[in-house]
Amino acid sequence: MNWQICRWLLLALASIPFSAAAQNFPARPVRIVIPYPPAGGVDSLVRSLSATVSASMGQQLIIDTRPGGSSIIGTEVVAKSAPDGYTLLVSDSAFLINPALFKKMPFDTLKDFTGVSMLAYAPVILVIHPSVPAKSLKELLALAKAKPGALVYASGGNGTSTHIAGELMKYVAKVDITHVPYKGSAPAMTDLVGGPRVRETSRVRSAPRRPVRSADY
Repeated sequence: MNWQICRWLLLALASIPFSAAAQNFPARPVRIVIPYPPAGGVDSLVRSLSATVSASMGQQLIIDTRPGGSSIIGTEVVAKSAPDGYTLLVSDSAFLINPALFKKMPFDTLKDFTGVSMLAYAPVILVIHPSVPAKSLKELLALAKAKPGALVYASGGNGTSTHIAGELMKYVAKVDITHVPYKGSAPAMTDLVGGPRVRETSRVRSAPRRPVRSADY
């Protein structure tokens, strides 16, 4: 476990300037809302740290997964909770990207939240099902150009890093690949491992299966 990440999270909890500090904060369990399904990247990160952080705080961390709505559902829960430091949000880049994608949201990203700390960095990896006839990024893009709109790529949801990376790839390579947003990376991974559905459309997923080499592109 990366102690540097643990230290950041501990500092984040310890630096919250709420009135609860006068009561030897935290005086009761702290809820951490994750706007994605269990087993995804954000959920796995928080769960890997929860035991250490709980022991250091002397209080339990209650992990509350609220997936859906491009992470807006879970984020709204935190926005409308009491500002007492006992309900925290751990999200990803979608938190900052969503305001540019949605005209109306049930909260104000800048006014209703206070940033505390960066917890981790993670790469975006393009992987495909073995049935897709491509062994490199060059071959995959050639296939996409030969069959416009036939390929499908999945992301953890609209506004997530996997979505933005997929759209950037499409823009730079000038290819037509359909985006399918999931409620998190875990459901996308499950669909990928299950293989292509019974139809001609090839499935390209943003979840571990077979990495695509990019050195020759």
